[in-house]
Amino acid sequence: MATFAKPENALKRAEELITVGQKQEALQALHDLITSRRYRAWQKTLERIMFKYVELCVDMRRGRFAKDGLIQYRIVCQQVNINSLEEVIKHFMHLATERAELARNQAQALEEALDVEDLEADKRPEDLMLSYVSGEKGKDRSDRELVTPWFKFLWETYRTVLEILRNNSRLEALYAMTAHRAFQFCKQYKRTTEFRRLCEIIRNHLANLNKYRDQRDRPDLSLPESLQLYLDTRFEQLKVATELSLWQEAFRSIEDIYGLMCMVKKTPKASLMGVYYGKLTEIFWMSSNHLYHAYAWLKLFSLQKGFNKNLSQKDLQLIASSVVLAALSVPPYDQSYGASHLELENEKERSLRVANLIGFEVEPKAENRVALSRSSLLSELVSKGVMSCVTQEVKDLYHLLENEFLPLDLALKVQPILNKISKLGGKLSSVSSVPEVQLSQYVPALEKLATLRLLQQVSQVYQTIQIDNISKMIPFFDFTAIEKISVDAVRRNFLAIKVDHMKGAVFFGKQSIEAEGLRDHLSLFAESLSKARTMIYPPAKKTAKLGDALSNLAEIVEKEHKRLLARKSIIEKRKEEQERLLLEMERVEESKRRELQKMTEDAEQKRIAAEYEQRRSQRILKEIEDRELEEAQAMLQEAEKRSKRKKKPILEGEKMTKQVIMELALNEQLRERQEREKKLQKYAKTMDHLERAKREEAAPLIEAAYKQRLAEEAALHEREQQQEVELSRQRHAGDLEEKKRLGRMLENKRILQERVVSSREAELNRLKQERRERISQIIQSRKQEREAKRKMLFFLRTEEERQKRLLEEEEARKREEAERRKKEEAERQAKLDEIAEKQRLRMIELEEKERREKEEILRRPAVLPRPSEPQALGRPTELGGAAPVPAAAAAAPAAGKYVPRHLRGNVDAAGQAPPPDTDRWGTGSKSDDRPSWRDERRPTSFGSSGSRTSWSSSRR
Repeated sequence: MATFAKPENALKRAEELITVGQKQEALQALHDLITSRRYRAWQKTLERIMFKYVELCVDMRRGRFAKDGLIQYRIVCQQVNINSLEEVIKHFMHLATERAELARNQAQALEEALDVEDLEADKRPEDLMLSYVSGEKGKDRSDRELVTPWFKFLWETYRTVLEILRNNSRLEALYAMTAHRAFQFCKQYKRTTEFRRLCEIIRNHLANLNKYRDQRDRPDLSLPESLQLYLDTRFEQLKVATELSLWQEAFRSIEDIYGLMCMVKKTPKASLMGVYYGKLTEIFWMSSNHLYHAYAWLKLFSLQKGFNKNLSQKDLQLIASSVVLAALSVPPYDQSYGASHLELENEKERSLRVANLIGFEVEPKAENRVALSRSSLLSELVSKGVMSCVTQEVKDLYHLLENEFLPLDLALKVQPILNKISKLGGKLSSVSSVPEVQLSQYVPALEKLATLRLLQQVSQVYQTIQIDNISKMIPFFDFTAIEKISVDAVRRNFLAIKVDHMKGAVFFGKQSIEAEGLRDHLSLFAESLSKARTMIYPPAKKTAKLGDALSNLAEIVEKEHKRLLARKSIIEKRKEEQERLLLEMERVEESKRRELQKMTEDAEQKRIAAEYEQRRSQRILKEIEDRELEEAQAMLQEAEKRSKRKKKPILEGEKMTKQVIMELALNEQLRERQEREKKLQKYAKTMDHLERAKREEAAPLIEAAYKQRLAEEAALHEREQQQEVELSRQRHAGDLEEKKRLGRMLENKRILQERVVSSREAELNRLKQERRERISQIIQSRKQEREAKRKMLFFLRTEEERQKRLLEEEEARKREEAERRKKEEAERQAKLDEIAEKQRLRMIELEEKERREKEEILRRPAVLPRPSEPQALGRPTELGGAAPVPAAAAAAPAAGKYVPRHLRGNVDAAGQAPPPDTDRWGTGSKSDDRPSWRDERRPTSFGSSGSRTSWSSSRR
């Protein structure tokens, strides 16, 4: 990188390098100087350097170098002298345009030379291979190599300048001029791809202008001058788009203009709005949106009538006629019939959007209505007085198509009117925003409308009509076209028509049993028959209403079952949706956590980078200080040399600083600049006097040359007019001879036509026969399929009823078995309860008897034994246990003790026995035989203390 003490030195060095043919080194030297940080203060020398720099960039086609240099120069002169940047950019574009024009003039075949789809695309591999392997250097290839690179460079120049000048309030005019020149470049050379990119670039510039509102020198769109520049650019973009037939880009330009108007909330001038609506009419006509096209014409008519006072009556009549014909060209049926709900919503949004573009304020309406319609448009035409301005032919046509009912001769009456309308139109005056109006473009749509109206009126009068009659009634089209129009109308639910080519007839009205026209008649006929039958055969008794109520029970159950299944599926879907939302929330939380972690890592990296940049800046500042010290010493030496040369006192170097030396140099430069300006002013004054003298001398010569040129052109016009008349006579005579020669072929033409028609009729009959056979086979196969399906359904229904009946019988058997078991269990439980109750009562009775027995025993007197009685063996005192009687018990019983009978028996056997006693339950004989049941069951022993232990108490 070369270092120069002054910018002038760099410029001299570059000129020297250019002289010896080293342009690349010269460009690099100037580039290093411009991008250097040492020369940040603007001076006139930098402007000269930039002129030389852009010249080198253009010569070498270095667009990247030019862009870098212009950006650096913008930084230098942004706040000091912005006009210098404007002059440099104008010079740059002038050079690029001049070189491109020079290359175009050198090429003789421009169309072949510019046959490139994209100026920004590189060469394809196959092109490079062809250029290497082919030895021929044809003219086309040389033209391509000569012209295309310069046009690529010119396109790159426009892009570079727009990028540099964007969003700068001081360079708005230059930005608009550059955009206009780029538009003209695309228009002149039919560059559609570059035009789309250019529109996108300008659109992005405006978006960035609204996005970053805190920029310095940002354009203020609320100012009238800025707004007018932006609007002029967009309108120029719209005009070029329509001229290049880029209708989609033209519509986007319309949206850009509307967005700009909404942004500043101001309406442009009436002339611009006239262009706006005029281009809208072209766009909607090319897109076959006849409704929006008619609304745009209506808005244009209102604008021209209200604001254009210089518009002639003839022009206003043509515009009004265009409005009415455009409204009549709208199809009379609903275009969105049969569309899905989503398509209807999209159509509604699109209609509201277009209504806003056209300028109609639309209030929210019902769901099934649209913002713009044909009926509302026709009513507005009448209310706004458009019909009073149209021509008589258009009035008659409107009356025939919208008000008259002529089912047989409507088309015949419309045809001559359409012939007259097709001849109307022409160029309008210069004050109108629409250059030309041609009413013939509406004739095909009007012929289609007349056909639809005639078919609609005929369908109200006739049910059947021959195809030949319809062809005679509609002279516009043959029957094939009429059939296509009818199919479209039937699909849009405008007509109910059926064409039978076999019978050669057309049937109007729906032929199905569910048709609306037959439904009412059949229902009335059924009611009348029912009343007549009731009068003839009165019912004997009222029928039960239960069967009527339950007649649709199966269907209701099926519907309810389907509803429950649908509800279940909806619940499952909601659960899945909830789970998906939970997963999505978890995923979002995870992404947030990762982003937070990434932000933390980025912050750490930024901190490290900031510390590195700080150390680097400190190092750079130190290097700059060292370099400035060296430059100050060099400047001091240069000043000493100059002072010696100019015989000025030598300054002390050790006391001089760089700032003092720069001030001295700037003062010297300022003095030189003032001297040059004085010389230039004197030279300009001299040139003004010289130019004025030249023009005074040349004025009479120019006037004489102009008169001579007028005379020559008048003679030339007269001579050419005579030649044209003679040529017309010769052509007419030749046409008459040709007609006479061709008239001899009419008979041969008729014979050929009959032969072709007969062969085609035979082919048609064969195809019809094949079609009948194929249809009969299809009908037979479908009958068999329906029969098999009906049998299968009957079998399935019977099997289902049998399974259902078996299931019900099984359930009834199970219920009876359960009831029987329940009844047996209840009976068994009742018997058990009864037995338990009897046992309880018996136990109570036994206890009561035992209690009385004990009381009786206690009340009886005690029996004293004899002393001579032997000791008796004791019995066990408790049931189930046996123990030997102790010795005391074996002795004679003491007085007052009770001795059981069996013991007493033993005693009597051993010795003297007492006389038998009669107990309270039986006689003595019984006591001698065996002990009683009570004694055996209840053995009791009494001690001397009178205590006792019973078996019953132990049992308890």
